[in-house]
Amino acid sequence: MKYFRQFCIIIVISCLGELCHFWLPLPIPASIYGLLLMLAALCTRLIPLDSVKDAGKFLIDIMPVMFIPAAVGLLESWGVLRPMLIPLLVIVPVTTILVMVVSGRVTQWVIRKEKRRRK
Repeated sequence: MKYFRQFCIIIVISCLGELCHFWLPLPIPASIYGLLLMLAALCTRLIPLDSVKDAGKFLIDIMPVMFIPAAVGLLESWGVLRPMLIPLLVIVPVTTILVMVVSGRVTQWVIRKEKRRRK
């Protein structure tokens, strides 16, 4: 029952993100609105972390399985992707490395800031 309640909280936040996407005329995906709403709710302690922690861990654990349908969809779209193969083979590694570097730098900055705050 605990997991069901936690999933319901996550789904409600996701639905609120969908509503924000519908109401606001910005080119921002609904999932980003949902993530921002969840972040705001957790930071303000409107939703305690323990209220979604276990369901969140479960969703992270099964995340690789969620990529299988997308990969199958890419295989079915091979005819459309074939002319763009060279640009994709360049863009994907470059952007992956860029995201890894930026994420690492931001994480290091947050860790340093947290250490300074504790001292």
